[in-house]
Amino acid sequence: MKIVGIGGSLRKDSYSMQALHLAIERTAALGAETQVLDLKKMNLPFVDGGSDYPDYPDVERLKSTVKGADAIILATPEYHGSISGVIKNALDLMSFDEFSGKVTGFISVLGGQPNSNALNEMRIIMRWVHAWSIPEQIAIGQAWKAFDENGKLTDAKLSERLDSFAQSLVTTTQKLRG
Repeated sequence: MKIVGIGGSLRKDSYSMQALHLAIERTAALGAETQVLDLKKMNLPFVDGGSDYPDYPDVERLKSTVKGADAIILATPEYHGSISGVIKNALDLMSFDEFSGKVTGFISVLGGQPNSNALNEMRIIMRWVHAWSIPEQIAIGQAWKAFDENGKLTDAKLSERLDSFAQSLVTTTQKLRG
């Protein structure tokens, strides 16, 4: 089983990326092959409504990596009550070919109190491209105090929820893949 994580933050030392790496580590510990696509390190164009971007080889890399995955973890900061423009643009570069039938899990990271706005936005997008979403989701509020200096979660209950999230992603993917 291959699980790909996509991080929707361009910020240095991003809390969203820290959370994504923790989730990826936990799915790898459950036996999954894992890969992280860091959008900050990719050269992607703004979506123009077309489907051909020959001057941007990272578009094909993004599409083929997601298409080759069994499950996807999307992690985003929440900006103004929604997902980041960075992750929305990356998702808009793809469609049914990449996501149909894939299992997806969602992580949002906020500066304020945790809520489910960005998580719900990602669920809606994935439903439109015929992906399956696990019921577990992670919202990390007050991100500046959620992680220690080593990038680990400071709240034991949140860490347990991340374990449950990883287990659900792996188990659901196994069930859907037969």
